[in-house]
Amino acid sequence: MRADVQNLFIGIHMLYFAHERNLTLTEMQPELEELGYRVAEREVKQELERLTQENFLTSHGEAYSITGTGIEEFKAIQAKLGVLCTEVLKPVKAAGTSG
Repeated sequence: MRADVQNLFIGIHMLYFAHERNLTLTEMQPELEELGYRVAEREVKQELERLTQENFLTSHGEAYSITGTGIEEFKAIQAKLGVLCTEVLKPVKAAGTSG
């Protein structure tokens, strides 16, 4: 998977986790790795900082929590993912076939 696509997915997962509970860097990295992402601590920290700069998360000490803006963004992502999944999770047809 391309790095830019992976970073988008990681950001979505972080918003999901933050919607469930507060996040910490030390908890996020192993959770992301369990999901199949290959990420260094530096990359996880950068994404947490990016989400904070965009006002989707707020930091307090070592923990991050979701903001009202983050909740609204997460809801918008959920709506788009619902549509996307109905379209792209259909079986892939073999090349050269129509239908």
